[in-house]
Amino acid sequence: MFGYSMIQMVRSNAHKLDWPLRENVLQLYKPFKWTPCFLHSFFEAKLKNRKKMSVIIEFEEGRHETGYHTAGQVLSNEKRSKIKKRFHKINCCSADITPTALQMLLSQCEDIRKVYLNREVKALLDTATESVHAKEVKRNGTSLTGKGVNVAVIDTGIYQHPDLEGRITGFADFVNQRTEPYDDNGHGTHCAGDIASSGASSSGKYRGPAPEANLLGVKVLNKSGSGTLADIIEGVEWCIHYNEKYTEKPIHIISMSLGGEALRYDKETDDPLVRAVEEAWNAGIVVCVAAGNSGPEAQTISSPGVSEKVITVGAYDDNDTASNEDDTIAAFSSRGPTVYGKEKPDILAPGVDIISLRSPRSYLDKLQKSSRVGSFYFSLSGTSMATPICAGVAALILQQNTELTPDEVKTLMKQSPDKWTNEDPNIYGAGAVNAENAVPKE
Repeated sequence: MFGYSMIQMVRSNAHKLDWPLRENVLQLYKPFKWTPCFLHSFFEAKLKNRKKMSVIIEFEEGRHETGYHTAGQVLSNEKRSKIKKRFHKINCCSADITPTALQMLLSQCEDIRKVYLNREVKALLDTATESVHAKEVKRNGTSLTGKGVNVAVIDTGIYQHPDLEGRITGFADFVNQRTEPYDDNGHGTHCAGDIASSGASSSGKYRGPAPEANLLGVKVLNKSGSGTLADIIEGVEWCIHYNEKYTEKPIHIISMSLGGEALRYDKETDDPLVRAVEEAWNAGIVVCVAAGNSGPEAQTISSPGVSEKVITVGAYDDNDTASNEDDTIAAFSSRGPTVYGKEKPDILAPGVDIISLRSPRSYLDKLQKSSRVGSFYFSLSGTSMATPICAGVAALILQQNTELTPDEVKTLMKQSPDKWTNEDPNIYGAGAVNAENAVPKE
């Protein structure tokens, strides 16, 4: 078996291929166990030229231009292979390639640092506003509502719900390339409401922490709630480029209730998704990401939540009360340390049986009819719900002072909890976010 050319290629270039891609290539040979030996060479030749893989190609620092140009030349000569999207901020591009093309890239393009499988990433699913003390935060005689703050929801899209009327100010669709806001899954709409529902359809009952914040829908996940690394990276880069173009009305916050298994690279910034969210953070955007729903085991924080920079949010159960006396950590909430040995999550927010906005006739709406709450709302659980609630609190902080940096917002949040402050930080983080404490008094 080890005589096959592609297996030899994987062994000799293991340092340039991430683990899922190595496994993907090796699994191509699995059917050969049941194939007569005299047919192996024939079938390997067919496989190498016809099997197509979706990858992300990372170039060496400072050699992105030459690397991209050389890779493009190599792939232009290979059938069924082509470069798709270029990601300037993280020195990467996505491509569809055959095993033969992969072999040619590694042998002819010296500027390639690493090639990653463009693996699947999914939405993280398994009286919240009052629980985080965000219902009536006042400063200088004014109730804070997130007004003037722009939050990008990188998810499955946003349905034009009456509780968001007039506040969906931007929309980008990297799945179906539509221009008007929509949500064929329902997850993104729920998350949008967790941030900024006005509660107009429920007399204010189901209101988010920032009921006057503006929202931008960035659709990177499909109807069933899954997407690829490349789609999500493209969505994050869109937010960065948006701010470069619209300097007077920038995106202040990104909320990402999605993730994938964190792989053990040499360091977390070797993960292209981590690098993407950290580029947004470095560009001045507060990034809130879900910890994941793989608890209660340790070392289950998902990517990009393993990033040291971004705000990684775990979930607790408020037991449908505003009192914190009966609150408990959600069993599903992922625990730290990360696979890199760092403490996570950073903070907790409510994430169990959260009632928020419904996207009628969407995938989740049809799949979970019992979760409907009246005609306008829907109940879901997960760190997916905790993350946008945390983003809503961040919106209140930034309404009070838009000059704060992402690091300063994170510090204020981590200094805000009044419960679980002395518990295991790899379960509870700094504790449960408290908007009243987090928003500066001056």
